[in-house]
Formats: sequence, structure tokens, C-alpha cells
Amino acid sequence: MEKKQRQILHVDVNNAFLSWTALDRLNQGEKIDIREIEAVIGGDESKRSGIVLAKSMKAKRKGVYTGETLYQARLKCPNLQVFKGDYKSYRKHSNDLYKILLQYTEKIERFSIDECFLDMTDYLGNDTLINKAYEINRRVKKELGFTVNVGVAHNKLLAKMASDFTKPDRVHTLLEEEIPSKMWTLPVSELFMLGKKTLPKLYNMRIKTIGDLAKQERIDMIKKFGKHGLLMWEYSNGIDNSEVNYLEEKPKGIGNSVTLPRDICSKEEIEKVLLTLTEQVAYRLRRYNMYANVVNVQLRTKDFKDFSHQKKLISPTSNTKNIYDLAKELLNEMYKKGTFIRLVGLRVDNLIEKDEMQLSLFTNEEDKKQEKLDKVVDELKNKYGYSSITRAGKLNSEEIVRLKDV
Repeated sequence: MEKKQRQILHVDVNNAFLSWTALDRLNQGEKIDIREIEAVIGGDESKRSGIVLAKSMKAKRKGVYTGETLYQARLKCPNLQVFKGDYKSYRKHSNDLYKILLQYTEKIERFSIDECFLDMTDYLGNDTLINKAYEINRRVKKELGFTVNVGVAHNKLLAKMASDFTKPDRVHTLLEEEIPSKMWTLPVSELFMLGKKTLPKLYNMRIKTIGDLAKQERIDMIKKFGKHGLLMWEYSNGIDNSEVNYLEEKPKGIGNSVTLPRDICSKEEIEKVLLTLTEQVAYRLRRYNMYANVVNVQLRTKDFKDFSHQKKLISPTSNTKNIYDLAKELLNEMYKKGTFIRLVGLRVDNLIEKDEMQLSLFTNEEDKKQEKLDKVVDELKNKYGYSSITRAGKLNSEEIVRLKDV
């Protein structure tokens, strides 16, 4: 079977330290947004060795750059205001971002405090990677108060390069067919993982752009630079097979949401969306060998008004049907006929380990059938990929499972 094409996002916080400090100050009642003035985040200014960790756009326009001393920065920008960093606060903001990203996939590599790689290959369902990128971009801005760039690609290298395109608050793609137009035209110094010491050697070889490097003979680059020459040649051609390195962590809640391609006002259509979301969430729940106690349904109208209802399950479960039944009940409680909906979300919370739950001796036959069905579906998804299996019709014990071509 042909290997599935990977779906990778790179999420990068725009000017993280300055943005997070600005957000903290505004939340404490400050009237001035330091992102809008000549400001930097730096160390002890009384020491000439203190350096600029982050800078505002106005400071950047005065020639201030990250990594230079605060003394040098003040020579260029006399009105510069310096603010101390707060690592504890930065870690909190970073964790808040991570919690949102966990609603999309568990395969997250925290590349640094302000950037993450997401492997979305088995987590798109019927949605697209670009839609998820825009959704993440919007949600972070609305829910957390800072902005991110999101790179969309089929490997980590291209996703990282894409997120570094025009900033701030943007979503960029860098697909294989876009490499010549979007990447090869860039200065070779922009290539990820290219060291400063290597640049003069490349310039001496008349290699000025990433495209110049890509057109070199592979064997010649290896002879001149060894393993690093191979890496440079592969990267310049958009080749990167490295995996998203993630740590399996037991979640406290699992959720997913989808921005619809068009606004819908039919409760039956919303229920179909809920079914897809329930399948995704319950599948992830069972992968962790956990049970949920609470189900939450979220709706966003075409006017961007959000509504959510939640309710406790009769007993902890990872059963798709039980979760879906309660989700429909919540939908009935909150949905007003004729309201146009553009986003639907479902989340399960108060999770417990399956081992903590002693199965009831009185579990009914219907639940047992559903558990067997869920197990069969999960095994097929694990073997052929998540999107290979869909459920046809309503959930019930005689449910039909359709296997797509694999």
C-alpha cells in the first residue's frame, strides 16, 4: 500500500516574549501596549552584557535587532523602553497554546517555548489541513490574545520555512509544487539549519539563493561538506523525512471542532457533523485507554456568537454511541431552529483511566455490541489509517461500517 502523505503544521508565536509581556501588562490594567512603542525585552540594563531578547516593530525600524546588547540598542534608539522577561509567565502562555493544539492532535513536538510542530496526518477527518491552520490561527488570537503564524506543508522543514514567511498573524503554505516559486527565490541564508560559518563558502561557490543550492550536484555537496552537504542539498530541495517527536501524555480532556465550509441551519446536518466529531474524539479516547465523564457541545453562529452546553454521562464511557446520544441531547437543548451555524465543537472531560473504572456487572447487551463495534472500527483505522473508515447512517447496534478503498 502506498505510504500516506503526511500533513504537518508549524505554529510559531509572533514575537512571543514581547507579546506575552504586553498581554500580562494589559491584563494588569496598563493602558499602553508595549507592542506599539519602541520597546524590547532584555536582561539587566545596568550590565553592558545585557542583550535584547525581543523587540517591537518600532524598535526594529530603528535598527534594533535580537541578540545585540541593550547598550548598543539604546545608541540607535534613545527612547527605547526595556522590560524584564518573566519565564514563569512565558511558560504559562506556552502551555495555554499547547492545550489548544492538543484539541487537534496528540502528535505535537514542542520545538521551543514559542513554536510547535503538529502531525495532523490521522486527525483531519473530513476536513483539510489549510482549514485547520486558519482555525488555529483564529482561535489563538481570540482565546489567548496573541497571534501566531502557521506553516502548512507535508514535512517539518517546509512547514517551518512556511511559517517564517510574511509576519505577523499569517497562514502560509509551502507544498512541493510551490518550492521553486516560494523557496528557491529566497537568499540561501534563509535555509533552515544553515550555519553562519557555511555562508562564505557557499558565496565563494556563487551560491546566493536556495535555488542555486538546490541545483548543485548532490555528490559534489557531499564531497565538499560531508553529511552537512547532503543535509543542505536535501533541505534546499524540500526533502525532510524526520518525524514529529512527541511525548505521549494522558490528557485531561479531548476535543475537536470544525469550521463548516458553509453556514448550516438544519439540525439534522449539525447532527451529522456531531457524529463525525464524536467518532474522532471517542477514537482518541480509546487510544488512551480512558473513559469520559462529561460531554460538552459548542456552537458558533454566523455572527460569531458562541454557545456551549455540557452534561455528565450516566456512567464513564468511551462508547461512541453513548457519547453521541448525549451530544444530540445537548444540541436539542441549545439549538434554536433557523439559527445559522458556522462552527461545531465537541469535547469530553473529567477523564479517568479505564483501569480505575470497575465495569458494571449489569452492562446491557446494547452497550456490549457497541463496544465490540468500536473495537472493530478502531482496529481497521489503526491498520489502514483513520480516514479509511466511515460510519453510514445512524448509530445503532446494527450499524453499517463502510470501508473506503485503501
